[in-house]
Amino acid sequence: MSYEMIAIFMFATMMIMLLTGQRIFGAIGFVAVAAALFLWGDGGSEIAFSAAMKLMKWYPLLTLPMFIYMGYVLSESRIADDLYEMFHVWMGPLNGGLAIGTILLMVVISAMNGLSVAGMAIGATIALPELLKRGYDKVMVTGVIQAGSSLGILVPPSVVLVLYGMIARQPVGQLWLAGVFPGLMMAGLFILYIGVRCYLQPNLGPPLAKAERNISWSKKFALLRAGLLPLAIFASMTGLFLMGITSLVEASAVGAATATLAALVKGRLNKHVMEETLRKTLAVTCMFMWIILAALAFGAVFDGLGAVKAIEGFFVDQLGMGPWEILIMMQVSYILMGMFLDDTAMLVIVAPLYVPLVGALGFDLVWYGVLYTITCQIAYMTPPFGYNLFLMRAMAPPEITLHDIYRSIIPFVLVMTLALAIVMAFPDVALWLPDRVYGK
Repeated sequence: MSYEMIAIFMFATMMIMLLTGQRIFGAIGFVAVAAALFLWGDGGSEIAFSAAMKLMKWYPLLTLPMFIYMGYVLSESRIADDLYEMFHVWMGPLNGGLAIGTILLMVVISAMNGLSVAGMAIGATIALPELLKRGYDKVMVTGVIQAGSSLGILVPPSVVLVLYGMIARQPVGQLWLAGVFPGLMMAGLFILYIGVRCYLQPNLGPPLAKAERNISWSKKFALLRAGLLPLAIFASMTGLFLMGITSLVEASAVGAATATLAALVKGRLNKHVMEETLRKTLAVTCMFMWIILAALAFGAVFDGLGAVKAIEGFFVDQLGMGPWEILIMMQVSYILMGMFLDDTAMLVIVAPLYVPLVGALGFDLVWYGVLYTITCQIAYMTPPFGYNLFLMRAMAPPEITLHDIYRSIIPFVLVMTLALAIVMAFPDVALWLPDRVYGK
């Protein structure tokens, strides 16, 4: 059997196992180890062992549990609730103000947690009932929460970019900095769309009633102080890192420590909060570590097969496709896979092929990490089986139907596609900040 046929057989076996409901890391890791043993005999067992050792020695991976812990502490101690109340009071008088405040909330939640699920949970349980109660259009606000929560995998500390950095062998610090401006740009485009739409159609996002706006300035500033606490935690953490005072791992430890201290000072750090925080942190961290381990083993087998060179030759020599045509085809394939898989599964399945190919075509791998992440955001919201669509269906109240959820994402997917096109056309949107900080 040729190496090309072995590669195709590996992919087919892996997809069959995933379709039968097997866990992602189990399916990918099993295929990798079985193929290694088939190709190289007993010596193939060293591939999985080497991948495990590489994972255990990768120092930046310590940031993963730290940032996840920080996000769950702030969420479980309800400090994130204070943040939404601040946006509610200060942004409510504007048409669409609460929806704009929800996007801002999602940006901050993303900066605290790095996962889209956290933003979705907070948005669906805190923001959505308030928006519906105040007469906001249910289709628009459903799209707002889905789009805003997707920022969690782009704005640092993105857990997905940690996974990409491990597989692509790129510095996580540069990847996180590369996601800053694209993430803020996308949030800005969401806000611009909401503001213009609600200005033209005020019934979609009416301002707060006058009675609700009648709040003393002392209370407003008290809410402002409470709501700015999560921002202060994030600023202290990133500020120390950007000034070169701490390393990335040390900055994540600062974030975890200050979040714990904030919950303690506000009197919200009790046994229940710590139990929930530690349980969720351990579960998410272990899940990602197993996925990274499986991905490294799978990638090692593909390197040994020389499959990347074969695919590059097929696209460039036989089909005559140019670098940009190949890149666009990759992005389209991510969107198609995103209809059925989550971001980690997509990355692990195709990264052994795509990442080396992108480098061979002459593209920057840090920049491509941002493109991959934005494409995942679009895929999250693409019917029929987008990841965020079903998360929203599980969390939304009964009056919001699946048809409403599908309709709600159309304008936001178009905005995300525009953002993707901007980053593709102007790579410095992503690369300027890491180049500036790291002195390239």
